[in-house]
Amino acid sequence: MAQFLFEIFCEEIPARMQERAEGDLKRLMSERLKEAGLNWDSLDAFSGPRRLGLVIEGLPHKTADVREERKGPRTDAPEKALEGFMRGAGIDSLDQCKIEEGKKGSFYIAVIEKPGRETAQVIAEAVPEIIKSFPWPKSMKFGEGDRAQRWVRPLRSLICLLDGQVIDTEVFGITSGKTTDGHRVHGSGPFEVSDFADYEAKLRANGVILRRDERKQLVLDGARRVCEDAGLELIEDQGLLEEVTGLVEHPAPILGDMDPDFLDLPPEVIALTMKTHQKYFAVRDPKSGKLTSKFVVLANQDAPDGGKAIAAGNARVLSARLSDARHFWDLDRKTGLEAMAKELSKVTFHEKLGTVAGRVIGLEQLSRTVAEALGYDKAIADLAGEAARLSKADLVSQMVYEFPELQGAMGRYYAQEKWGAQVADAIKDHYKPQGPSDDVPTSPVSVAVSFSEKLLTLCAFWAIREKPTGSKDPFALRRAALGIIRILLENDARLSLKALIGKADQAVIASTEGRGVTGDAATDYADDLLSFFADRLKVHLKDEGVKYDVIDAVFALGDDDLVRVTKKARALQAFMNSDDGQALLQGYRRAANILAAEEKKGFDLASARAEAVSGSDVDTDAALMIAIAKTAEAAEERALIAAIEGADEVASVALSKEDFEGAMSALSQLREPVDAFFEAVVVNDKDDMVRRNRLLLLSRIRAAADQVADFSRLEG
Repeated sequence: MAQFLFEIFCEEIPARMQERAEGDLKRLMSERLKEAGLNWDSLDAFSGPRRLGLVIEGLPHKTADVREERKGPRTDAPEKALEGFMRGAGIDSLDQCKIEEGKKGSFYIAVIEKPGRETAQVIAEAVPEIIKSFPWPKSMKFGEGDRAQRWVRPLRSLICLLDGQVIDTEVFGITSGKTTDGHRVHGSGPFEVSDFADYEAKLRANGVILRRDERKQLVLDGARRVCEDAGLELIEDQGLLEEVTGLVEHPAPILGDMDPDFLDLPPEVIALTMKTHQKYFAVRDPKSGKLTSKFVVLANQDAPDGGKAIAAGNARVLSARLSDARHFWDLDRKTGLEAMAKELSKVTFHEKLGTVAGRVIGLEQLSRTVAEALGYDKAIADLAGEAARLSKADLVSQMVYEFPELQGAMGRYYAQEKWGAQVADAIKDHYKPQGPSDDVPTSPVSVAVSFSEKLLTLCAFWAIREKPTGSKDPFALRRAALGIIRILLENDARLSLKALIGKADQAVIASTEGRGVTGDAATDYADDLLSFFADRLKVHLKDEGVKYDVIDAVFALGDDDLVRVTKKARALQAFMNSDDGQALLQGYRRAANILAAEEKKGFDLASARAEAVSGSDVDTDAALMIAIAKTAEAAEERALIAAIEGADEVASVALSKEDFEGAMSALSQLREPVDAFFEAVVVNDKDDMVRRNRLLLLSRIRAAADQVADFSRLEG
């Protein structure tokens, strides 16, 4: 078995492309080798600023010999059919076939033997194809004529070794070999390698840490260490860590020091300037938790002076960036949110939905309505309306234009002095949660505006028939629905979602400025949007072990209070995980199946019920059970009647108190009586009245369960 080492050495590959490139290289090489019939023991890819490659262990030296027998036409078939068979089988003469006798005559059998191919030959053909078709997000053209390259950056050399021997191949005029280069500063020049162990060791000796995971850990450990040595704490950022890992072959974290006068800028501005423009890590004081004037920069070499010159140079560049930020900050504060808000009429939100200014009108209207629906007082509703009115103003600020990630955060700073903390915090928090790990707003004003912003978005796009399809969700509507679910559940906020969809629809009409969204469109899409929420709730509760069918069963009763639906679904799932739940489900299905079969034969449940209680003053379930009891002869039948009456009453009381566990416990009492009834009693009795009453009793089993959830939707 052989080892294959492959390296593409080139100019600097953008950091954000490297990890994906590893996966693409593994996939493309695996596909080519499998097509040739090759297997292997392990395949690992690696990448860095100047190299992309892989190592495969356990490759056979050649593919297996192949012997195939291909059945052809009868020996007396027309000549053209025989010629087509020979072409397809790749043979020159029928003499190369054997003849096989069958029930329908004699047939030609072509015996095709293909000797195995050398693995080196397979790889030599695959490498140029892989490189030329490599799916870089962006590629560039370099050179002219036969040596013209289309690649992410100019290629310099190729290593292509099978058990130490060079596999001869060529791409873009570059021939494969066994030579590579190390670090630009710490390397001693080009060197040859014999296998992967030699390759990795010599790279390390020449200043290059090959493996991404090792470089990442060195970056993190080094950055933490230089901060700890100064009595400070690194502000860790996973996205930035991934990016800087792709920028360096020889990580050397250095602690720099910026002008402390810039600390009067918002900390988000400083940290984002460092991250976005300079790829620095921000640093805080562990005692106060506040940002300091220090930063961590990743050098790609061990500096002779310990990094002092590098730190000083980076501090000067950072000061220039922060000077620009200060200019934007001062300009925005001078302009003010009120003036910014007037500019929103020039910003289009969506071609069919109007401007951001119009959207703000609808958001203000809906935020007040939602605050009232959540039970907040008028003062909170007024604050929610004010926060909504100002919530999008910072979108036209100089700072957000420079750093779009700061939308909301800058609005909060600009609002603090004039409008107070509740309005300012709501402006920042109304975008939350933006993902599963993001915090959910908890203060009343923030909850009302954040909920309204997402519901308005959903209703607006549903109104213009722009809902998600398949994997496409360009307006992040799934995220908006999940955000609403999390806001309601984590704040235990109770409201009728369907009623608010109607209110939101009116806000959409107010916000679209006469662009075609008119009338009560919500009547057309409300149920569909509720189904969308049900689907998102399924995803949200999946990690808790609540199954999709359980959510469907609870939603089927028409409840649109997501907090209540979730509590009931959790209780129902726990019940269905028990033996009692599974046994009752089987009894329910048996009762439902019998009823369905009899209804197909003409049994009318409504008429049968009316007939059974005809002598009673009131058509109630209690009157029905009294009528059923009159023909109940078997002990098991009487026991079931008593159990249903008891469980029904207890479950009804428990449900009214939202004691869903208590309701499930009441239903569990039906397990044994139902089992015993079906074991001992024949439903379709010869006596018509007895048969009718027993069918009505089955309907009561179904009704008792269905008051909790639609058991017909449960898969078990």
